[in-house]
Amino acid sequence: MFSGWCRLASAPTQAFSDVSSMPRILLITRNLPPLRGGMERLNLHMVRSLMEWSDLTLIGPSGCRSYLPDGLEIFEVPARPLWRFLLSARRAVVRVYSRHFDLVLAGSGLAAPLARKAAKHSNASSIAYVHGLDLVVSHPLYRLFWLPHLRRLDLALANSRNTANLAAQRGVARGQIQVIHPGVSLPAGSPETGRGFRNRYQLGQRPVLLSVGRLTPRKGLSEFIGHSMVEVRAKYPEAVLVVIGDEAPDALSGSGQGSGASLRKLAAELGIGDALLMTGPCDDATLAQAYFAADVHVFPVREVPGDVEGFGMVAIEAAAHGLPTVAFAVGGVPDAVRTGHSGYLVEPGNYQEFAGRVCEILGSKGKTEWAQTARNFAEGFTWDIFAIRLSAALSADYRKTPK
Repeated sequence: MFSGWCRLASAPTQAFSDVSSMPRILLITRNLPPLRGGMERLNLHMVRSLMEWSDLTLIGPSGCRSYLPDGLEIFEVPARPLWRFLLSARRAVVRVYSRHFDLVLAGSGLAAPLARKAAKHSNASSIAYVHGLDLVVSHPLYRLFWLPHLRRLDLALANSRNTANLAAQRGVARGQIQVIHPGVSLPAGSPETGRGFRNRYQLGQRPVLLSVGRLTPRKGLSEFIGHSMVEVRAKYPEAVLVVIGDEAPDALSGSGQGSGASLRKLAAELGIGDALLMTGPCDDATLAQAYFAADVHVFPVREVPGDVEGFGMVAIEAAAHGLPTVAFAVGGVPDAVRTGHSGYLVEPGNYQEFAGRVCEILGSKGKTEWAQTARNFAEGFTWDIFAIRLSAALSADYRKTPK
């Protein structure tokens, strides 16, 4: 499930005046389509941005080539199982030892050891874009072998202030951490665009709460249904929670296998079985319709040991479609929601206040007014802005590194 991909500006920054002065960059990442998710979407835009001003080589998952622009040198390696990706990507790194790179970039902390290995061979800078989960994975082998490499990065790009703090807590020098928020596309459309979605699922004029994302325990949907949805239904008996997402087969932590059936069972036991609609994953066009069709986006993320919500990209996507979000203020979510503008942040675990804020959006402030303020907030997170900040950070690192 991917939101629409915007066209990057032809030159996000004029950092390099001609082809001969372009830095040579190696990007190593597992997080690209055909895998699905926010990290995959971000890495896709990272590729598109880097191609604008660098000579880029990519080591990525099998099948990614068909999603990427022409003219990119790609070494595809199997994405599954995880151990096979790591082994195959390591072999690919050895294959490119004959090339010289100025910067080696890992698309997540998972690829940081590979990036450092390639960077050391080329006497290049090693950089990783860290997302949060790749800093808190509790597996002892990960902590033993991955964290030391993360600490030795020349630059860590963090997707939120919370992720930057996590990196610092794990030994990455503060001066080597920079926050660059993921981006969003600003779609064309209006509330009328959502009519098709409502018609398809026979929602009529029912108040629609929307949840978008992988069904991991961290997302907190079970707790939300058990504590908040019942209260919302007491005030709005026709309200329905629409859940769009899969069960996270590729997640590093917090597998959601069987979550869909558990949520349906819980709703039935609470007597609100008709208040839950689970569509599974969907394409971009359908997702856009869902955003426009909904009245409020709910993001009841929980604090889970060994897991973290790095940023909350889905809240920005909702805002870009004019849809306000109610979310718990956990992890990196406070960077992605501005109270009173794009929705409300709620004290973690306060399900009564959460339900109250949902009902407030459903009943008080006009949807048109919410749509305008939410879109205004999302304008600060476009992919063009992401591209500018990324190129500025990497080109600055390139210029300060002795060649």
